[in-house]
Amino acid sequence: MPTTGLPAASDAVVVGSGPNGLAAAVALARAGRSVLVLEAADVPGGGCRSEALTLPGFVHDTCSAIHPMAVASPFFRTLPLADFGLDWVHPPAPLAHPLDDGSAVVLERSVADTAAGLGPDARAYRRLMDPLAAAADGLFADLLGPFRLPRRPVAAARFGLRAFRSAGGLAEAWFGGERAKALIAGLGCHAVLPLEQRPGAAIALMLGLAGHAVGWPFPRGGSQKLTDALVGYLRSLGGEVETGRRVGSLADLPPARAVLFDLTPRQVVAIAGKRLPASYRRRLGRYRYGPGVFKVDWALGEPIPWRAAGCGRAATVHVGGTLGEIAAAERAVFAGDHPDRPFVLLAQHSLFDHTRAPAGKHTAWAYCHVPHGSRVDMTAAIEAQVERFAPGFRDRILARHVMDTAAMERHNANYVGGDIGGGIADLGQLFTRPVARLDPYSTPARGLFICSSSTPPGGGVHGMCGFFAARSASRWLAAGRRTAVSNPT
Repeated sequence: MPTTGLPAASDAVVVGSGPNGLAAAVALARAGRSVLVLEAADVPGGGCRSEALTLPGFVHDTCSAIHPMAVASPFFRTLPLADFGLDWVHPPAPLAHPLDDGSAVVLERSVADTAAGLGPDARAYRRLMDPLAAAADGLFADLLGPFRLPRRPVAAARFGLRAFRSAGGLAEAWFGGERAKALIAGLGCHAVLPLEQRPGAAIALMLGLAGHAVGWPFPRGGSQKLTDALVGYLRSLGGEVETGRRVGSLADLPPARAVLFDLTPRQVVAIAGKRLPASYRRRLGRYRYGPGVFKVDWALGEPIPWRAAGCGRAATVHVGGTLGEIAAAERAVFAGDHPDRPFVLLAQHSLFDHTRAPAGKHTAWAYCHVPHGSRVDMTAAIEAQVERFAPGFRDRILARHVMDTAAMERHNANYVGGDIGGGIADLGQLFTRPVARLDPYSTPARGLFICSSSTPPGGGVHGMCGFFAARSASRWLAAGRRTAVSNPT
């Protein structure tokens, strides 16, 4: 397929059109570079897409569904995405966490309002979060990227003292009551680490901070709208996106002076092959992937009948009970087991976005963690957990669509074994992803770069991996490299 409107050798080709690939392309195009994005699927977006998975008229997000880090992203915040159709929906509360007593812990936009729902832990929560919330913008700028000296060292040190521990350790150190501990446990599960493992507290605090600073919104009409806005803006800058272009080797690429891979190490090795030094290939081969997910989408005849009224104020609901229960479930996953009561991350967009379902009907989206590569059907376990806190839920299901780890990987080859985070983010691989290098985005091969969530700062829809990879590629291009490094023949 011809690359219409582009010179014989583009400045850059980006392989993969997930949020990081598009962010890299936009950053390069804003710098005046010619950019072509190639996507294997028929629709751009990678993990940021929407489809009619169940019944006609029901819009479901195929992977990412709630986007606190997108609105917190220092790079995305500089882009005029609203001009290209992106409309963020902000529910009244970012997050709810139901408990068996019929109540729910609610993460509110206000630190004080959240603390008020934590009983005897109210003062401790304010001591934990107030200083971080006051420095939120600076913390997002300093922490969402590779390891480097922070511009706001006092705020970063304060965050680090709280964050350099496990999520369970953070909960136990700061709180005495089950409500606050449950809230931290649910936030910590987004790290996809056992709650006893560092640095899970960093993810818990970052997501809690995002809730207070920017909310936990989602795009009206589906996550695809975020992708469409990025593509629209890129094209307005002169960049191009071509879908249905699967890349199996460097020979499949048009000439370009730099190539950026929005891919995990496994795919980079498969494509770049012997262009990469053997020692670097071996290091990429040791890259570790984490647990997978089992995902369910529902078309519903009515809203989920939560016992706790607070759950109706949030698009995101953490379903799993107490800290002890959640920790046991996540521990089981890392031991290779499938918990009877998994921790479930659930989104209910249609309560706040009527474009997601026909009039009077609703959607829901949920997943739980499972061992890497699991083929076990977790539908019954997930639905039992929702039914536990919302009796009558099953009676409202009109249709469902399920995806195990294999289906997730078929949908997006970056989801190796169902791992949606691009690799485990423990201490051994948080800042040294994909390998330990001063510039983690560049490879030893001339003009080849990695811009996926397998680079810092890791998983999430924030585009910062792509932004920093584009900066690395820009330095290469600015050095005057003129020879095409892809498809040199």
